[in-house]
Formats: sequence, C-alpha cells, structure tokens
Amino acid sequence: MSAVTDQFAVPSAPVRKTPMGTFDLIFRNASFLAALFVLVLLAGIMLSMVVGGWPAFREFGFGFITSSVWDTQNEQYGAWPAIVGTLSTALIALVVGVPLSLGIAVFLTQLAPPWFKQPVSTAIELLAAVPSIIYGMWGLFVFAPLFAAYVQIPLSNIVEGMPIIGTVLYSRSPSGLGILTAGIILAFMIIPFIASITRDMLDQIPSVLRESAYGIGATTWEVVRHVLVPQAGVSIIGAIMLGLGRALGETMAVTFVVGNANRLSSSVMDPGSTIASRIANEFNEALGLQLNSLIALGCILFFVTFVVLVIARLLVARVKRY
Repeated sequence: MSAVTDQFAVPSAPVRKTPMGTFDLIFRNASFLAALFVLVLLAGIMLSMVVGGWPAFREFGFGFITSSVWDTQNEQYGAWPAIVGTLSTALIALVVGVPLSLGIAVFLTQLAPPWFKQPVSTAIELLAAVPSIIYGMWGLFVFAPLFAAYVQIPLSNIVEGMPIIGTVLYSRSPSGLGILTAGIILAFMIIPFIASITRDMLDQIPSVLRESAYGIGATTWEVVRHVLVPQAGVSIIGAIMLGLGRALGETMAVTFVVGNANRLSSSVMDPGSTIASRIANEFNEALGLQLNSLIALGCILFFVTFVVLVIARLLVARVKRY
C-alpha cells in the first residue's frame, strides 16, 4: 500500500529562491533614486521660492497678501488683485469647461455613432497639443473683438442700472479683454484634458454594468447618473483637478486676454490680472524689492496649488469611502 501511495504521490513544488542579483540591486536603487529625486526637486523649488520672496514678506508682512497697491515708483507692492484674478479666472474656467468636458466624454462613450466618434476624439487630442500662446493670440485677435461686439456691448446695455447683475456684468470699457474672457479661454484649454481622461475612464467601465442597467429598463441618463459617474467618480475628480491646476498656472494665454490691469473690479467684464500674468509682464525688468515681490507671488501661487491638491485628495478619499 505504501508503494502505491509513493507511486502516485504529488511531488512537492520546488522552492524558488530569488537572490538579490546585481541587476535587481541596480533596479531597486535606481527606482529609489528616481522617487527621491522628485522630493529633492520639490524641496529645492520651495526653498528657492521662499528665499527669493522672503524680503517682500519681511517688508510688508501679511499686508502683502491683503494690499491692492502695486506701485513700482514708491516700492509698494500688494498681491490681492492678482490673487483674486487668478482664482476668478480659474473658477470661470471650471464653470464653463467641466460641463462641456463631461458632456463630450458621455457623448463619445454612450451616444456617438462609430463614424463620428473617431474624428471628435482626434480633434480633442489635437486641441490638447495646441500651444498656449496660440490660444492667447487667437483670443486676442479673434475671440476678444467678437466677444466685445456681440456680448459685452449688448449685455452692458441690458444690465446697466440693475442691482447686482448690473454690477457684475456691466463693462465700462467693452474692449473684449477682461476676467471673463480669460476664464473662457482657459476653459477652452482645459476641456481637452478633462474630456480625454473622463472618456478613457468611462470606456474602462465593464460593459456588463451598463447592459445590466439597460436590461432592467434604465434610460441613458439613468445609466450615466447611477452607473457610470459613481464608477468613474474618482477619476473624474482627478481630471477636474488636473484642469484646475493648468488653469491656475497658465501664463501666456491669460496674459494676452486678461487686460493686465492692477485693480479690483466687481465686474467680470473689466480687465484684471493674475499672478502668472503679473510675473510674465514684469519679471524681465524687475530689480530689488520688485523682483522679490514677484517671487513672493510665485510662492503664493505654489501654496494655492498645494491647497488645491489637498482638497483633491480629500474629495477622492470621500468618494472612495462612499
């Protein structure tokens, strides 16, 4: 009996030994150095920005953030108009760009016929490859004149004298340049990124989930609302935050169309400035305290971007929890 048992016994699997060879050690160390390089680079950027902007923070204190004065003759500098302009243009870009991006992604994945899907997808990818300066030139020479003639002037005539709306949408100098124009141009720039990522994520959702929803009588809207969006919620938030990061830091396109006026206005139609546009306009000729103030503006933009990243992490964690 023991002979039969020995004859049909399953041989034990050999234990695979994986000694740390030379190539494995090199690969492990190279991966560690690559990850460490990112941290060192980030720390170096932060340190250089803080050191360069510290004289401005030391000179003006917290008033540098809250002040609206930017006087190069008297060496008085304040960042508040640029901060408000940066946040305003980014918010307008999200309000305009996010619904359009999600609509494009849903259409391409759920509704578009095959013959139409590929050309639209290619067009979105081409828009993502357009340099920002091209967006700025197009906005200055094409979009701004049309916006002034067909939106700013008629809208100002309608809302003039109205409470609140008349203040926010009235243009004192309808040139087409302003905070709203810059926000719309930024929306055009972030749409390809958000739409492409969202489309790819929706395509990755197993088709059995959609077919099951359709099988129990769900409409297309119900499938999108209750199946696709919850499944791709984390990726959609990441795509939106990626677009927001580009909107906050965009320089050349905004510099062309924002108007570059150092003042606060209650109307989104009036010219303004952003942190990036202020730095781009004055950095080449800046000296002394003005240069330190521009670097301090860069520190503030870095901090704003960091806060946006933290908010994105919190939103992603909340979506994963539910």
